[in-house]
Amino acid sequence: MIVVFGSVNADYFLNVRSFPAPGETVLTPGHIVKPGGKGANQAVAAARAGAKVAMIAKVGDDGAAQVPLEAFKAANVDVTHVKTSDKPTALAMIMVDSEGENSIVVSSGANGDLKAQDVPDELLTAQTTLVMQMEVPVSENFKLLKRAKEKGVRTVLNVAPAQSVPEDVLPLIDYLILNEIEAATIYEDVFKEKSASFEQSALGLAQKTGGVCLITLGGDGALAAKDGKTVKVSCLPIKPVDTTGAGDAFVGIFSAMTDAGLDLGDAMRRAAAGAGLACLKTGAQEALPSKEQIESRFSEIRQF
Repeated sequence: MIVVFGSVNADYFLNVRSFPAPGETVLTPGHIVKPGGKGANQAVAAARAGAKVAMIAKVGDDGAAQVPLEAFKAANVDVTHVKTSDKPTALAMIMVDSEGENSIVVSSGANGDLKAQDVPDELLTAQTTLVMQMEVPVSENFKLLKRAKEKGVRTVLNVAPAQSVPEDVLPLIDYLILNEIEAATIYEDVFKEKSASFEQSALGLAQKTGGVCLITLGGDGALAAKDGKTVKVSCLPIKPVDTTGAGDAFVGIFSAMTDAGLDLGDAMRRAAAGAGLACLKTGAQEALPSKEQIESRFSEIRQF
């Protein structure tokens, strides 16, 4: 099964003609509230891809919590271990202007209360795939990685948003997943030099972890390195509508496929197909594809 340790938000979308200048008030006729947070998005992506998923998170004792909790229920994500914090549910205020540019402010709220100890021992077994991101206190991620590794758990860390990962933590990560910016940041942080290529970044970081380093490349697909070798897959041939949820879709679906026992290339192909499908609708969670939709399109993804 998959255990996701991560962030849960209620996302407020405000469409504005232009962003307010300092001291200016801008009116908009309404707003839309949607479930969000990288942890929540990845949990729902994995569940829709067919995995059994448990979410470990914190929300506030407020109405905003119902937005992500109802989305978890609809996706059959186990929320037994989603606990209530004294802090409010995390909120993201997303302004989108007439040109499609966005400006985002996130109030971390209850996400900042999540602790490694919130994950019970019975969920950390050799049959568990643990998925983490960087929108909760990163020190708690690192504590949980150490504990999970000792129990034989398969570990996935998506370093998003990009932050430093201590070199002694890297060997605790079985699957290190990064986008292009995150890969450049982490490689330079670890090796104290800039990488000449994404292949160099993937190979170098995979050597440090002893596992797999996977870099998503947007319209160029994805690249992975393992044991000194690389695997690359193409992207789905589509015309994107909204790329907001693509990264989280890839992480969640890849984790689901790896948890199901697929090899690296096949897991990447299905994750790439799912990430592409997630770009065909607006929003993050609403656009996440089902297992049937992924299976119907993954043959269009080339591996090389």
